[in-house]
Amino acid sequence: MGFRRKNSKIWRKYNIVLQKSPITIPLITQLVKAGTSVGANYCEADDAESKKDFRHKIGIVKKESRETKHFIRMIVVAVPKLKEDGKPLWQEAKELNLIFNSIYKKVK
Repeated sequence: MGFRRKNSKIWRKYNIVLQKSPITIPLITQLVKAGTSVGANYCEADDAESKKDFRHKIGIVKKESRETKHFIRMIVVAVPKLKEDGKPLWQEAKELNLIFNSIYKKVK
């Protein structure tokens, strides 16, 4: 399964199971923004015009993937019944973050 397709599956799952409340609405919003930014910025990095441009854009992807992990964790704290659903999503976000960190460090 490709990166973009896998990424959209994560957001659909959370969109289905989360109840909207004053606590979860901002978390959902931030999770969607960070998560979709990962895919969009990855596309930008893929089309980079130079090594320096690529590194910069992968750096943004790395930060957004870290933010995605954070908001998944915050949603699980806000809605504890999602702990089991959140574990594999957080793990996947962590793995993607590690991949982007590795790419960033290798490009000089």
